[in-house]
Amino acid sequence: MRNQPTRAAAPRTPVALDEVDHILLDELARDGRMTNHALAAAAGIAPSTCLGRVRSLVERGVIRGFHADIDPVALGRSLQAMISVRVQANARPHLAEFGEQLAALDEVLNVYFIAGADDYMIHVATADTEGLRLFVLEHLSAHPAVARTETILIFEHVRPRKGSRRQG
Repeated sequence: MRNQPTRAAAPRTPVALDEVDHILLDELARDGRMTNHALAAAAGIAPSTCLGRVRSLVERGVIRGFHADIDPVALGRSLQAMISVRVQANARPHLAEFGEQLAALDEVLNVYFIAGADDYMIHVATADTEGLRLFVLEHLSAHPAVARTETILIFEHVRPRKGSRRQG
């Protein structure tokens, strides 16, 4: 199941956040399953206030959704790669549609629309090199919109510690 926005789309402009909002976001980034009572205690606010604050963050599009971070290896997809894709010039009016097509593929973990020489960076996970080869051949190289691809294998993914740095 794909991670879908819970209610509101992501904000297109910065959203005003106070210190309590930052604490809530830091704590939820560390542990999205934290109970409302524990979250309220960490922020130093009442549980009812906490629930309202989190709902507001969701409604304003600051929190885009809640999801499980599933290890692809546990699903038999131990080979991960980043694939840059440049589309044909005549396909540029349909970039959003192409991105949605990519996101719907089972092997695709994330799709990034990027600036630079390429148009997309796709994070994929497959069972092995043969699965990766078939993905590139069947879904990218054979697609009429694709001009070129470049595949970069991922050896290790180190996640940053959430909540250790604040923006804003």
